[in-house]
Amino acid sequence: MSVQLSFRGLLAPVSVFVSVGIASASLGQSPYAIEVVEYLPGVGVPAGYDVPESALGAPSRFTDDPLFPSAVTPFSSAYLPAQVCGVGGGGHLVIAFESPVVDDPMNPFGIDLLIFGNSFFIDAAYPAGVVGSFFGDGGVVEVSADGKAWFEVAEVDADGLFPTLGYEDVGPYPTLPGNVPTDFTRPVDPMLGPLLVGMTHEQVVAAYAGSGGGAGIDLASVGLPEVSFVRVSLPAGSGFTIEIDAASDVSPPAADPDLDGDGAIGGGDLTILLASWGESGANIPADLDGDGAVGGSDLTILLSNWNLEG
Repeated sequence: MSVQLSFRGLLAPVSVFVSVGIASASLGQSPYAIEVVEYLPGVGVPAGYDVPESALGAPSRFTDDPLFPSAVTPFSSAYLPAQVCGVGGGGHLVIAFESPVVDDPMNPFGIDLLIFGNSFFIDAAYPAGVVGSFFGDGGVVEVSADGKAWFEVAEVDADGLFPTLGYEDVGPYPTLPGNVPTDFTRPVDPMLGPLLVGMTHEQVVAAYAGSGGGAGIDLASVGLPEVSFVRVSLPAGSGFTIEIDAASDVSPPAADPDLDGDGAIGGGDLTILLASWGESGANIPADLDGDGAVGGSDLTILLSNWNLEG
């Protein structure tokens, strides 16, 4: 569907055609893996944890256990069969995305892909929530553009740093969901790893800076411009299992539609956007969707924030 929008108050009336249907479809794609391609449980996976669909969709924010309900935090990880899929020795799980995950240097810390397991921090002062050490199960991560040629990601564990954080406004062992969800498409600063030991839960939350955690992967490290498939596995004879909750495509930081800096989204911002209409390249303020050009989807973003405070 196309909509004609006419704007006055500029030097001359301007009419812009916005392809609303195309923009909505693009913005509506899931950032999470949506399909199980192949699954071999391997040795040692407990009964009930051999359901690969548990690794699809968004990571878990809350563990709805009738006896021990808990929001997911770095000290209280997801553990129910409906939340995580197990992979044992000699096993593997292959999942796929709806759209390719792209190597984008504009992503935070250059990270393009996140893998969520059920690793956690060991509380050195239980139940205060103080990081004493880290517990993860490891696991090999490989990525592929076509599901045939695979590239191993070095120095990244499938079930490793950083433990999942579902909400920003909860303690280390909350029995109720929070009100401020974290962003599962935003990575944690990878340099924080060794600095987290000794931090309190509140300090960990602050260090995550709005991120929901996850093991971060920069596709540049494997030399691929984009991937659509992720494979996690454990070597035969490993003697343990890993648990996978989800995989997520990292999003670049959202651009601020308050282009004129007056604290609200209105005519001044629209004037700036239309003045940049059709421009392409890097670091254009009016390129709100980050696709390298100013066009209909940027206008859609601006109008969806109309009259809101910036």
